[in-house]
Amino acid sequence: MQLKEVVREKYGEAALRVRLGGSSGCGASARLENCCDPITSNLYDAAQTGSVPEDAMLASLGCGNPTALAELNPGETVLDLGSGGGLDVLLSARRVGPAGKVYGIDMTDEMLSLARDNQREAGVENVEFLKGEIERIPLPDNSVDVIISNCVINLSGDKDRVLREAFRVLKPGGRFAVSDVVTHGEVPSDVRENMLLWVGCIAGALDDYQYVAKLARAGFERIGIEPTRVYNIEDARTFLAGQGVDVDAIAPRVEGKFMSAFIRATKPGV
Repeated sequence: MQLKEVVREKYGEAALRVRLGGSSGCGASARLENCCDPITSNLYDAAQTGSVPEDAMLASLGCGNPTALAELNPGETVLDLGSGGGLDVLLSARRVGPAGKVYGIDMTDEMLSLARDNQREAGVENVEFLKGEIERIPLPDNSVDVIISNCVINLSGDKDRVLREAFRVLKPGGRFAVSDVVTHGEVPSDVRENMLLWVGCIAGALDDYQYVAKLARAGFERIGIEPTRVYNIEDARTFLAGQGVDVDAIAPRVEGKFMSAFIRATKPGV
């Protein structure tokens, strides 16, 4: 099965679990089999979680909180790549206000349906969820002010194309502000080759210098990577357990090499 189909299937299953009253989150009893609690837990504060439907929180599989770190202004247009159950879209919509607009793009029908239900429950009107792939964003050139994403770009098998598309749809002077998992230093090949770990946001992670190089090649400037959480051996043990990996052999080799990070870049102005 191709990587994209594995991702689509697993995230569709996550949305259905929420529909059935469970959770896609890693800390719940009905956990996504390839998910990892050290990456996805404790990312949003009570003020944020209290302002959105519970199902939006339950469907969240991110590695950070881009809405807390990205600069969003009233009246701006925002695009969330891989919007899932709509959590970051709904939070962003409140920040840009009724004069602004937030798009969410997702390739999974189940997640799109859940997101639209969450939008209706939240009573948020300045939001639109689009079906599509982040490698082929269904928006025109120079149409958004800010791009956010939460641990999704690392799932793509063609990250260069994703970043070129992000550059294309941003307005001159637009901002790229995403949370993602990155690596620092060499990562064992058996970790990268395990497709299920891609879906768990681990094996598809770019090295930090590669991320910077790819953003620059796409045309971005003012690039920065800010680590928000560095994972240790016990974290590695948690997210490798059950993946058919010899945890004791692998964990010391990945200590401190995986981290959640906030990645910023800017499209040059006119």
